[in-house]
Amino acid sequence: MRNLRAFRKRPSRRSLTAGSTFALVAVLAVAIPLNPSWVVGGLARLSPDVTYFVETERAALALTIDDGPDPDATPLILEVLERHGARATFFIISDRVPGNEALLRRILDEGHEIANHLTREQPSILLPPQRFDEEFRAAHETLSRYQESRWFRPGSGLYDDEMLSTVGRYGYSTALGSVYPYDAQIPSAWFAERYILANAGPGAIIVLHDVGARGRRTAAALDAILPELTARGLEVTTLSDLAD
Repeated sequence: MRNLRAFRKRPSRRSLTAGSTFALVAVLAVAIPLNPSWVVGGLARLSPDVTYFVETERAALALTIDDGPDPDATPLILEVLERHGARATFFIISDRVPGNEALLRRILDEGHEIANHLTREQPSILLPPQRFDEEFRAAHETLSRYQESRWFRPGSGLYDDEMLSTVGRYGYSTALGSVYPYDAQIPSAWFAERYILANAGPGAIIVLHDVGARGRRTAAALDAILPELTARGLEVTTLSDLAD
C-alpha cells in the first residue's frame, strides 16, 4: 500500500481525472488474492485505452517481462524461452541498457520484442507531467535505436489520463495485464507457477519481472509453466503478435 499513500500525498500537479480513479481501482484489484476475471474485465471497460487482455479466439496468450535487461537473469530467461519455443515482450528500463547492448540485441535476434518501461524503476504516476514526458521520450529514443516499440507500461501500474495522452502522442499504446502472480511481492517461483496456471487462457497477458532474484525466479517458474501451457494447446507469444 506504500504506493497508494505516495499517490494520495503527492502535490496535485496532475488532475485526478477519471483515468486516475481507474488506476487506483486497479491497484486495489491486484490486492484481491485470486484476481477474478470479472475484476479485470471491469477495469478494461473503465479504461478502454489500456490493454489488460486481448479478445481473441486464437489459442494464444502474451508473456511480458518487466524491468530488464539484467546481465545475470535475462540470459537465464532467454534460455528457458528458447528451450520451450516461447516468445515474450520485454518492458525495458532504458537506464539499464548501457553496458547491456548486446543483450538487448540478443532479445530481438531471438524473436522477442522490447517495450517502454521508462528510464528508472519507479511509480510513473509520481512524475510531474513535464518530467514524465522527458523520461518517456528519453526511453523512446534509447529503445528506437534497436526496434520501433509500440507498447508502454507504467511503473507500479498507476496512470492517469494525462499520462495516457502523452503516450498516445508518441504513437504508443499502454498495456497492463490480466495475470499478475505478485512475483514482485511474493518471492516464490512455486506460487507464480500455480497462480499463472490457474488463471492463464486465450488472450491473457501475463506479467512477470526480470533482474536479480526476481529474474531468476521468473526463469525457474517459466521452465515449469511453459510445457504445461503448450500441453493445453496455448501458444506463448509477444504482445504485438497477440494484439495483431
